[in-house]
Amino acid sequence: MEHFYEHHVLHSLSIAKFFSFPENYQIMDLGSGGGFPGIPLAIYFPQVNFHMVDSIRKKLLVAESVAATIGLTNITTQHTRAEEIKDRKFDTVISRAVAPLKTLWSWTYPLLKKKANETQQNPHGLICLKGGELENEIAESGKKPQVWDIHTILKEEFFKEKYILYVKD
Repeated sequence: MEHFYEHHVLHSLSIAKFFSFPENYQIMDLGSGGGFPGIPLAIYFPQVNFHMVDSIRKKLLVAESVAATIGLTNITTQHTRAEEIKDRKFDTVISRAVAPLKTLWSWTYPLLKKKANETQQNPHGLICLKGGELENEIAESGKKPQVWDIHTILKEEFFKEKYILYVKD
């Protein structure tokens, strides 16, 4: 709990420095756990809908409780695995330290709405928070994500070797 704000809230909100989402955008937080990055982003972007998905129900109960306590109405939760979702499509998928990029993309791609006009203010694809040495992981994914170094905007030691990756559809 000592570093909760820095390690979880600020880390999640770093996405907002590089991306903006239009009103009524549909975003899935894949592997949201207790609500990161989805809850901080749902607070920051109240006009956007966040669907939080995790395979562990107990973690989603935490996110639901936090949302209810603070009156957050722009999130929904679903206890399932991403690859089992067949009846919904999203504008963007966000994730934080869930799986290798190759796996994340295989789960994400079928869940994306088909769009032609994407920008950083209208992103369409996978936005994920990653840490450490990513060269091999990116190479193995076969994707060419845009990569931002979070340490350029958040100077705390924790953010060294923390990155945002964006894989466009």
